[in-house]
Amino acid sequence: MATNPQAIVACARAWIGTPYIHQASLKGVGCDCLGLLRGVWRELIGPEPEALPPYSPDWAEATGRETMYETLSRYLREIPADPIRSGAEANPGTVVLFRMIPDSPAKHCGILAERDGAPSLIHARQNKRVSEEAFTMAWRRKVVFAFEVP
Repeated sequence: MATNPQAIVACARAWIGTPYIHQASLKGVGCDCLGLLRGVWRELIGPEPEALPPYSPDWAEATGRETMYETLSRYLREIPADPIRSGAEANPGTVVLFRMIPDSPAKHCGILAERDGAPSLIHARQNKRVSEEAFTMAWRRKVVFAFEVP
């Protein structure tokens, strides 16, 4: 049961190229951002700790609740997001949640990594495949919650 940061990043990188499919969570077949986290969890830790109910693409706007935060905080250890947001810190293996629309719940997530000595982000985005891209200030500004895998 490896949950060290290097194992998390290596596992997430193995998902790169997986097509975006809403609610899916199968490496090489399809996943969304949460499906990527679920798949990495299954590979490194074991069965998912709770069943995930169906969710629509606009679930966060429809409910107004921080559902993704509430769920992840039950199983991951929350860490301060401010150092990540400010650019002072971006530790590989950290799970980050993003607020994509101001004043809306956080509804996008990814896993921090490092590529060529610079912080990067592994995530699944709508209409794209799982990818690793530079963790720019534009992404950092949207971070609202951060977690470590215990």
